[in-house]
Amino acid sequence: MIPANIKALILDMDGVIWKSDAPIGDLPEIFARIRERGLKFVFATNNGTKTPEEYQQKLADLGVDIEPWQVVTSAMGIAFMLAQKYPKGTKIFMIGEDGIRVALEEKGFEILSVENAPEAKAVVMGIDRGINFQKVAEATLLVRAGIPFYTTNTDRTFPTPRGEIPGSGAWLSVIITATGVEPIVAGKPFPYLMELALEKLGKKKEDTLVIGDRLETDIAAGQNVGCPTALVLSGVSRKEQADQWMPQPDMIMDSLSVLVL
Repeated sequence: MIPANIKALILDMDGVIWKSDAPIGDLPEIFARIRERGLKFVFATNNGTKTPEEYQQKLADLGVDIEPWQVVTSAMGIAFMLAQKYPKGTKIFMIGEDGIRVALEEKGFEILSVENAPEAKAVVMGIDRGINFQKVAEATLLVRAGIPFYTTNTDRTFPTPRGEIPGSGAWLSVIITATGVEPIVAGKPFPYLMELALEKLGKKKEDTLVIGDRLETDIAAGQNVGCPTALVLSGVSRKEQADQWMPQPDMIMDSLSVLVL
């Protein structure tokens, strides 16, 4: 049960709302209950593969209607971060999908092809289901040459109905191993996505519950900004891991449905 003082929710997606395309629980019922409670909510996800509009459509297909402003992704976070450092028109070599591409292009950056990668002033990496040796090789050459290296997130795995598959962090490890360079991270557990989500909600951090399935990203990010946290066991982290985590999440539940229904 969500505590009575909570006025808003920041929800992770993968492992909380769904696994790949399979919903976790009766999502229309879950979000009807959230709205009945009068709780505002946004989604904050390290998965930057989709745009907010694409996530809006995915949720609509599962019976949940939201507005694009209710989605904050690590791709948005990295685009904002780079816009503070580089002028419009800066050339970027990107390993990622449409979510990152659109976010960067909206900030005025030029995305390079593999053939033009040597012109890059920054390397940006996220989940890319079209990743190949040439992309990794170009990114490695750039990073070894001193080009700044950024990533949306370092999640090692990605939950699916059959189990966990390689996430952004797994692919990052190839370039880290080849270069000895750690990337600058935009997503959770770093606080930017939480701060952006709180800004959209217009609520105090102590009144906003962060709900996620990963201790090292979702829960750590919520704790880093001073929000109460709830771990759900429907995704990656297990109960025995949560018992060892310090500081402890404020709540540990089997799933989002158990938490809100």
